[in-house]
Order: sequence, then structure tokens, then C-alpha cells
Amino acid sequence: MSCWIVTDGSAGMEIQGIGLAEALGLEFEVKRIVTKAPWRWLPPQLWINPLSLLDKTGDVLLPPWPDVLITCGRQSIPASLAIKKANGAKTFTIHIQTPNSDASKFDLVIVPEHDKLRGDNVLVCEGALGRITPEKLHEAGKKFQETVSHLPSPRVAVLIGGSNRCYDMTEDVMKDLAAKLEALHDEVKCSFLVTTSRRTGEENEHILKSALNNVPHQLWTGEGENPYFGYLALADALIVTSDSVNMVCEACALGKPVHIFELPGGNAKFNYFHKRMRDKGYTRPFKGRLEQWSYPPLLETQKIADEVRVILQSRQK
Repeated sequence: MSCWIVTDGSAGMEIQGIGLAEALGLEFEVKRIVTKAPWRWLPPQLWINPLSLLDKTGDVLLPPWPDVLITCGRQSIPASLAIKKANGAKTFTIHIQTPNSDASKFDLVIVPEHDKLRGDNVLVCEGALGRITPEKLHEAGKKFQETVSHLPSPRVAVLIGGSNRCYDMTEDVMKDLAAKLEALHDEVKCSFLVTTSRRTGEENEHILKSALNNVPHQLWTGEGENPYFGYLALADALIVTSDSVNMVCEACALGKPVHIFELPGGNAKFNYFHKRMRDKGYTRPFKGRLEQWSYPPLLETQKIADEVRVILQSRQK
């Protein structure tokens, strides 16, 4: 079956759609749309002819329509509703995350457990969907093994996000994290495999680089081939900033110790998510030291994909 993944291009949304499509074994196209003002601020039901309101700086959505349409994020909802109206039952629509519209308008909605939406067409996953599989980790580990072989063990992957609507990654916060990493190295002689995000910011990256200057590490800030999967595969433990559900869930797909570095901020959903992850034994707070524990890897994407596959097959009969 043909498949489109439609988002506004946000990495966290796109990754969830791609992860689901890959787990379903679908050939897919990624469509990154740009919505125009004032429509982007309005509820989906108020959009008039949504497909004509997409800015041409992004992808334009034109027939032939896909067999499966996966959307994530509120900006993609009007497009999903319009394609469903145009193609009816020929396009199976899946929306990831709670929509700001009537959930019954989609064939299927997939929400994280910390969202409250429930219903006959709603599947619930633990955290966020992602692209990690044991096979991908194995291949990435082999690929990047030589590049980190000079770094002493234990190797600690440090996944750093940044400021968003709920959390603040200030320079003081980065200085605190950097100081804790230096102290951790001094205590256990570990090395670090560090990645930052677009939200981290240049000044925060500069603080991090300066702090790690005399500490064995690799730091990826976006240049060259992305070693993210390789770092996950080759790490003995992980430290993850609290601002990203995606990063936390990807880290927990390994079954390795995941330490959460709390940023200032949060909200009810984030607080519930982090408490649940702690209570279920996936994560612990990062208090400046490494702890050891284990748990079954969190591989929700394949579980959800298996449920979706059954639903798709039942519709084809």
C-alpha cells in the first residue's frame, strides 16, 4: 500500500510517523507542509478548502491520494480531513497524538498514555513512537564502533534537547549539566557520547564544548553523518534532558539505565509522563552519578504497528 506521512516538518512529529510506517513495512513519502496565517491559528473545522491554503514553500498535496495517510501535529489535521473527504474509505487515516478536533473523523488515532483521549478508534502507547529497532541498533553499533573505540568505558550517551514551550535550557542550566558531567568523569573515569538538538542553541553548545575540552568525549552538533543510533547502541548508560518525550522513549528502547536531567519548567502532561516512566522502572533522576538497573526494552512502535496491521487487514477482507 502507498503511504504519506504529513507533518509540519517538526522532527519529533516526523520521526513518529516514519517509525510507524517502517514498522508496518510500508513504502512511504514524507510530506512537509507549511500552513498560512491566519488559518494555522484556527480550528480545523474553520478551514475553507484546506489543501489550497498550504504555502508553496512546503509540499503541496495533490492526488493520487495514498492508501494510508499518517499525520502528526495539529497543522496536519485539516489536510487529513480534506483528503478523507476527497477519497473516502480508499484512504485509511491515522493521526498520532490527540487531535484538536473530533477524533471520530479519523480511522485511527494513536495517543501516548499520558494523553487522556480514549475511544473505539484510539490506540494507546507508552510514550512516543520512534524508529528504534534491535536490528537498527545492531547495524549502527557496528558502523560507529571504530570511531568510539578509543574512548574509555563506561561510555555514557548524553542526549541534550533545549528550550520549548514547557522547559527552559538557560546558560546556567547548561553550566550545571556540564559541571555534573565533568564531576562524573572525575569520579568514574567515563567518557561521553553527546548529541545536541536544534533547540540547544549555540551559546549552550559553546558552554558544553568548553566544559568537555579535557574530558574524553565525542560531540555531535549536526555536522556530518548523524551517529545518534550508534551512540545509543554503544553506550553503557544514558543521560537525557527532560524536555523531549521522544528522546526519553528512544533511550528506554535499549533496556539500559536512563538518567533524566530535569530542566526548569514542565507541565501536567510532562510531569505525569516522567513519573510514570520512573514508576515503571525505565528512568531515574540524574543526581550526578551513574546507577545500575535493568528493565525490558520499551519497544512500543512494533506493538502498535502489530495492532494497526490487524485493523488494516480486516478492512481489506
